[in-house]
Amino acid sequence: MKRAESIPSILMAIAIAAVAGVYSACGSQEEEISHQPVTLQLIELIESNAEVGELLEESIALAREANPDPETNPVQSLDDYYSFIDRASRSLPQDMIDCPPGLSMRDQMLQGICYFYFLVSQPLPELEDKGLFSNSIEYYEPFASWLRDFAVVQGQYMDTEESWGEEVYLEIYNDAEYGMQDDWYEDPSNWNTFNRFFSRYLSSPDVRPVASPDDAAVVVSPADCVPQGAWRINDDSEIEVEGGLTVKLQTFYSIHDLLKSDSEYRDAFAGGVLTHAFLNVSDYHRYHFAAGGEIVEKASLTRNVALEVSWDEEQGKYIPLDSTGWQFSQTLGYVIVDTDDFGLVALIPMGMAMVSSVNFEDCVAEGNTCEKGDMLGYFLFGGSDFIMLFQDEAGFEITAPMENETEYGHILMGEEYGRMGGVE
Repeated sequence: MKRAESIPSILMAIAIAAVAGVYSACGSQEEEISHQPVTLQLIELIESNAEVGELLEESIALAREANPDPETNPVQSLDDYYSFIDRASRSLPQDMIDCPPGLSMRDQMLQGICYFYFLVSQPLPELEDKGLFSNSIEYYEPFASWLRDFAVVQGQYMDTEESWGEEVYLEIYNDAEYGMQDDWYEDPSNWNTFNRFFSRYLSSPDVRPVASPDDAAVVVSPADCVPQGAWRINDDSEIEVEGGLTVKLQTFYSIHDLLKSDSEYRDAFAGGVLTHAFLNVSDYHRYHFAAGGEIVEKASLTRNVALEVSWDEEQGKYIPLDSTGWQFSQTLGYVIVDTDDFGLVALIPMGMAMVSSVNFEDCVAEGNTCEKGDMLGYFLFGGSDFIMLFQDEAGFEITAPMENETEYGHILMGEEYGRMGGVE
């Protein structure tokens, strides 16, 4: 999926160039301000739609109540927010806010992303019963469309050489979470932009061996990730999630929302299983076929670019919530594979937050046959999620190792994720 193209072409061209006079959220309010184009777009939106401005100010106020510390929450007003957007649109995620000392590069990146969405994910009473996934402004039009536009502009910056350099590389290299010292990846000389680094290739398929390549029953991890669990799909093509991200005790999410409206497979997974896994910002962000077979459908859906975030006062950190449910309203792409012996499997890479670019390899096309472990596509910038759907006849169960009694451990692409046909 290419990034959303909702910004007028003139703005898209201008947005690549920096606008002089931008200052950080901590800068003097008395300076003459020359805003970035995407910030001007938001200002114009608010001037023409007072409701959006009021809701955004309310969300900022609630964020201030949740975390009143101006060091970790520098946006205390709408003007502060404009300055923050100026900064964020031309920054790497770790530079969007001043992070506490001692954080790893991965955690600094995650904090920047989380803070951006913390400001706009606050629950607003005015947006209850509006049919939104969550009653926060990040899901409310036309602000939700502006968020997609922002993701496009920030993604453009990540495609420039200005976004990459020796200092950034060394910080990432020295963070063990990225695995830069494990000889997993291609020659770093190939990385001349942040996105080029982010979508890095492996040095060889041998560094991610595919488990049981000749056993079609073994499902491998599509990416470096942490499995989040498995949920039964009922006969109405819904999964039931207790709690989730809503105020209701029980919420049903429809598999229909993960597939295009005219898909002939919208009810093909009734009675089956849904599983999903989380990719952190430090993970290898190319994804692969978890099961082999013929591609019978491929599609892309451009929708929300959102993230639910909480402030943990005890840890002094922003925490991303990867609960089950938010994926049903998010930007995504999917392919449905006919495995023959085990029915259909849907592979659904899901953009999280600013990851508005879900891309497939050119060879991924309906009618083509792919092997387990073959390249499927890649994300650009940020953390992500990956959903898989299995039909009832597959008898899928997760076999990935548990890290503790309630959580799965981190696994690498190609390692065994689960099995079809039942587990002995």
